[in-house]
Amino acid sequence: MTTFNLMHCQPDPRKFVLWASRQGGLPAGGDLGYALHAALHRVFGARVPKPFYYRDARAGLLAYTRSSADELREAAALCAAPDLADALGLDAGPRSPGLGVRAFPLQWDAGRVLGFEVRVRPMRRFKVEDRKHGSERDAFREPGARRDDEKDLAREDVYARWLAEQFETSGAATLIDARMTRFQLTPVMRLTQAASPGGGGREPRTIIGPDAIFSGHVRVEDTAAFARLLMRGVGRHRAFGFGMLLLRPASSAA
Repeated sequence: MTTFNLMHCQPDPRKFVLWASRQGGLPAGGDLGYALHAALHRVFGARVPKPFYYRDARAGLLAYTRSSADELREAAALCAAPDLADALGLDAGPRSPGLGVRAFPLQWDAGRVLGFEVRVRPMRRFKVEDRKHGSERDAFREPGARRDDEKDLAREDVYARWLAEQFETSGAATLIDARMTRFQLTPVMRLTQAASPGGGGREPRTIIGPDAIFSGHVRVEDTAAFARLLMRGVGRHRAFGFGMLLLRPASSAA
């Protein structure tokens, strides 16, 4: 049986922003995704938990991990500098419960209906002739996102269709219903690909894109495929705070 755990920590917003600013990991007006990505890699190395979801200062950071609590605490003890451990809230104190880890169900029977919440960046990739890695655009702006008779289709509907594809393409689950509970366009920081092997270091680049939170219900179709979806996450930019599928008991029959 694969080890699968849910990890929680309570970053201190002020201390973490100071740490991230010193590292040059905050885009102007952007979210903390890139900085948290860098911080988690620095603390946990090869055991970095992912995908993760930073809700807010009150709820803290959640992440899935295939490492045990002892393995994560050992990695943090060996690799986390005191200022970073304090900023992430890895040690218990007056403002943080410390690093928490508990087992999370990975196997769900086919036909089971579950409630979910997920933060996603609904983007579609497209090929660019002079680029090896192509590019991507907002799914709402993608040509063909709406048929001729759907020109007035709302952003929420386009994104819900995109989300349904993420569940159904792998055969993991079927989207029953979905509601967009938050939307904003956020700037996120990424590192550009080096032009050539000897082209020097990668440069930070800020990209504006869609940032949406959906909640709703899904029906599990394939147990193994659904487990892989949980471990992998939904959509793109999963290493930067998007795509973590939070589950709950279904609130209504479907």
